[in-house]
Amino acid sequence: MRSDFELNGLRVPAGSHRLIEIDIARLPSGTLIQMPVHVFHSKEPGPVVMLSGGLHGDEVNGIETVRRMVESEDLRKLKSGTVLALPIINVYGFIHFSRDVPDGKDVNRSFPGNPEGSLASIVAWNITHHLLPLIDFGIDFHTGGASRTNHPQVRFAKGDELGEGLARDFRAPFTLQSGLISGSLRATAMELGKSVVVFEGGESLRLDEYSIKVGIRGIRNVLGAHGMIALKKPSGKSVFCSESHWVRAEVSGLFIARKLAGDTVREGQTLGVINSPYGEYSLKVKSPYDGYIIGHNNFPLIHRGDALFHIAQE
Repeated sequence: MRSDFELNGLRVPAGSHRLIEIDIARLPSGTLIQMPVHVFHSKEPGPVVMLSGGLHGDEVNGIETVRRMVESEDLRKLKSGTVLALPIINVYGFIHFSRDVPDGKDVNRSFPGNPEGSLASIVAWNITHHLLPLIDFGIDFHTGGASRTNHPQVRFAKGDELGEGLARDFRAPFTLQSGLISGSLRATAMELGKSVVVFEGGESLRLDEYSIKVGIRGIRNVLGAHGMIALKKPSGKSVFCSESHWVRAEVSGLFIARKLAGDTVREGQTLGVINSPYGEYSLKVKSPYDGYIIGHNNFPLIHRGDALFHIAQE
């Protein structure tokens, strides 16, 4: 019989599922905030995989994606390996409808963390200390922030061969090579020799059914590729993109998008228009090259220099 899986001093027998709650800190009211981790530990050996959402508390698509996987038969009938599912990492941000924790810090810029540091640093430290040492790889779920929508895409770090393999197995509509950001979960995992890929889909504070379904399909593709679940055939097609850049506003004004995330564009094509609210000017926003829009700004009031369209090249 396969040995028990241990997390936070608690054991999960082979062939079972257990919810383990990691204590984080208390609210000013004295209420204890915990980070719930679902552990699915199969009877057969295999990879230990982390599925995480809500690192930014307002990015609810990822939370819903991981939640649905927790309820799925795929994890409850896991053929091999172990899955650690965290629907919400940043509980504080979630209950405040916020990307960050109440002190304004971004958890995903606070890794590897410090148990005696800021609230964001404490959350990050618990992930670094309790979970990252146990996993072989992870998939972290995000959305666009600040009124930006991302078309479903998966990102891996340059030089991370396992991460690139995971990204290709995932089969999101777009696969991107993306640099590591200092202080991020992905960068800290890489320093520990662990591969974590990031899925982006939809917009913060809004549930997008298409992005959620693509995320679930991608998880199943990855788990199936590693023999962890029964999967007859992987589904989905992906465009591999080596680089991407934001098209930014040249003037301030009212922004109207003519093209949206997921659209194919050509060099010189009009993507949107920026109008003076007083009717003094109207400026077309044009694509600087051929590519695919993988993200766009939904906010109508923009300033010069604001990001409008994220365009990737195949």
